[in-house]
Amino acid sequence: MVVVLMGVSGSGKTTVGEKLAADLGWEFVEGDDYHPPENVEKLRGGTPLTDADRKPWLRALRQRIDAACAGGEDVVVACSALKDEYREYLERNDPACVRYVYLHGSEELIRNRLEARKGHFMNPDLLRSQFAALEPPAGEVVVDVAPPPDEVAGDVRRKLGL
Repeated sequence: MVVVLMGVSGSGKTTVGEKLAADLGWEFVEGDDYHPPENVEKLRGGTPLTDADRKPWLRALRQRIDAACAGGEDVVVACSALKDEYREYLERNDPACVRYVYLHGSEELIRNRLEARKGHFMNPDLLRSQFAALEPPAGEVVVDVAPPPDEVAGDVRRKLGL
C-alpha cells in the first residue's frame, strides 16, 4: 500500500509521514526530494509553480509510487498533490494501491508553522497560492493537523485501519 499524505506546505506531511512510517515499519518518501532544482529555486524565490513546472516532479513521484505498488512495498509519501488531476495521475496505474490522506488545517495555523520553520526552501509568501490551488479530495481520509504530530499520525492510522 502507498499512503500519500497530501496538503499545502506546512501542513505536516514530512513530520507526520516520518512518524507514521516509523510506527508502521514502512519506508518514507519525501516528495520534495523529487523536485528538479529549477522548481526549488522558484519556490525559494517566492514564485508559485505552474502545472508545467510540476510535470517532471509528478512524473518522478509516479515512477516511485508505481515501483512500490508493483513490488508490494508499503510506503508513506509526503506530497502536496493539491489538485484532483495530480492525484489521478499519481495513482493512474494502480488506484487500488494508493490511499490519500488530506492533512487539513487553517491558513492561520499553517502560516504560523511556515514562518517558524527553518531551512526549508518553501517561501511562506506562497501559502496563499497553495490554498488557492488546493482542491480538497472528495471521499478521502481527512485529518486535522492542529494536534501534535504523534496524535495526527495516530489519527491517520485509525482512519486507515492500520
